Amino acid sequence: MNTLLEVKNLTVSFTSGKKDLEVVSQISFSIKRGEILALVGESGCGKSASCLALTGLLPVPPAKCSAGGIRFFSGEKDIDLQKLSGAQMRKIRGGSIAYIFQEPTASLNPVMRIGDQIDEVLKLHRPEIRDRKKEIISLLKQVGITSSESRINSYPHELSGGMQQRVMIAMALAGNPELLIADEPTTALDVTVQSQILELLEQLRRERQMAVILISHNLGVVSRLADRIAVMYAGKIVESGTADEVLFSPRHPYTAALLAALPVPGNRGKQLNTIPGFVPPPGKFPAGCRFCGRCTEMEKLPEALKKCCASVVPEQTEFSPTHHASCHRFKESVS
Repeated sequence: MNTLLEVKNLTVSFTSGKKDLEVVSQISFSIKRGEILALVGESGCGKSASCLALTGLLPVPPAKCSAGGIRFFSGEKDIDLQKLSGAQMRKIRGGSIAYIFQEPTASLNPVMRIGDQIDEVLKLHRPEIRDRKKEIISLLKQVGITSSESRINSYPHELSGGMQQRVMIAMALAGNPELLIADEPTTALDVTVQSQILELLEQLRRERQMAVILISHNLGVVSRLADRIAVMYAGKIVESGTADEVLFSPRHPYTAALLAALPVPGNRGKQLNTIPGFVPPPGKFPAGCRFCGRCTEMEKLPEALKKCCASVVPEQTEFSPTHHASCHRFKESVS
């Protein structure tokens, strides 16, 4: 698989009064064609802001975005997304790069029939299609909507939450994307429908060889789909690796804490593990490791290392060519 998207040192901040509050701090990641990369972390960690910044979806001002590079390799083209004009970006956004947002009720236009909403995407990104009605029906069938011929005339409120999310996926597919960014696509759905939507995303990835960035707070959800996982905390990627490396050999205390908080079958009635405290808000990030105030490993560390955690930003340690984590505990054990 070849690299499709490469992001280097992306930083996102928002102006509040006279201050710029940083919500994403110099993160780097890449995704290959046909791959599923999961961005995981609690709410407020910067996952959505990072992905919205890629195609200029954050309002400027108050948002400010900078990066060492955001390169999109579409076909034979090497496109620097930072250098595109507004008109050029609109051709990419919704076409080559498509989004699915977590709340379909808020994303769909309530006064437009779903067929018309999909038709808008086709007119903008695939004007060569002559029989757009036939294509819309085909897209709805691809995402598992039955009676598609009649459903094109439905309004969003006439559909269930799961059906609305399928319509959102159909709209995203209408532009024939190379990269699909799915932001918490199953959050508002019940467990059975969640499973159906995840299976649909996996099926579409296989059929279309489409790359997917899956944003989630739930490691249990992404474990079913992801090829690689990047764990975010307070605007930083604290650990990244293949799904097996992150899920079965977690190195960062935050990753381990997220895994420990997952419900375990057979533990019905037992108290779930939690992570003490909260994600620090922008403007109040610790000077050193941003997780140090919540890290249960701190009590086991010598005083010198505790001070280091609180005052020095941890460097990235490589455990394999694909597995990296930023934690001071490995500073002396790994050369």
